[in-house]
Amino acid sequence: MITHEASSSSSSKSKLWNYDVFLSFSGVDTRNGFTGHLHAALTDRGYQAYIDEDDLERGEEIKEELFRAIKEARISIIVFSKSYADSSWCLDELVKIMECRYKPGRHVLPIFYHVDPSHVRKQNEDLAQAFQKHEEGIREEKDDKERETRQERVKQWRKALTEAANLSGQHLQITDKGREAKLIREIVDKIIPKWLPIAEELQMAKHPVGIYTRIQDIITYLSNAGSDVVCMVGIWGMGGLGKTTAAKAIYNKIHHEFQFKSFLDNVSEKDLVVS
Repeated sequence: MITHEASSSSSSKSKLWNYDVFLSFSGVDTRNGFTGHLHAALTDRGYQAYIDEDDLERGEEIKEELFRAIKEARISIIVFSKSYADSSWCLDELVKIMECRYKPGRHVLPIFYHVDPSHVRKQNEDLAQAFQKHEEGIREEKDDKERETRQERVKQWRKALTEAANLSGQHLQITDKGREAKLIREIVDKIIPKWLPIAEELQMAKHPVGIYTRIQDIITYLSNAGSDVVCMVGIWGMGGLGKTTAAKAIYNKIHHEFQFKSFLDNVSEKDLVVS
């Protein structure tokens, strides 16, 4: 028996996260270096890491896609580099990241790549020239309404940079030769696992024959439910048919997609108290 309660938004997926990590960076500075190596290390370790592949001028449609990816990622890694503040695109990403960081289960890791954290915090020195250009663009704007819009946008950029620079992060100086690989290993092996603890899978037979093909319809059903939907799946049958095994297999397949999860077995033998 399967029961299903849904609202009008049942077309969206039920899982909380689509990505483990979102990478925000300046492609000019680090795509083919530090950020590229970090992305490769994350994916090699099995993490779902979102990286924007487009260095060209991007339109509004792609921006919405990126904003959606930020909201659907549990961790945002911001690689501040020399050219980061030159890009209004990077700064808009940063504002969105800082807006989302207060949601439960979210983490933000700033990496100061060859820039001083205090320069990011105060938008001076390395970042001063970039903001001079942004301010010049405002002064050259003829339309009063558009000028006000751009002024507010720059204000948001400055606030987001200050807030991000105040977070605990990693500083990689230009003199730290050979430390890039060590830092990437530290991020992948220590920092990320601390924030995304891997839940242990439930014990099953080493080679359960045919179980995963039998539960695929249930997994598809759960994945296609809405984000604000409560689903209940009933598995019915005689004792010894493998109902608990099927439930464990479903759990093992989907538990990593949820922030909170639990598996209670043999509930008929236990006293359950709802408080």
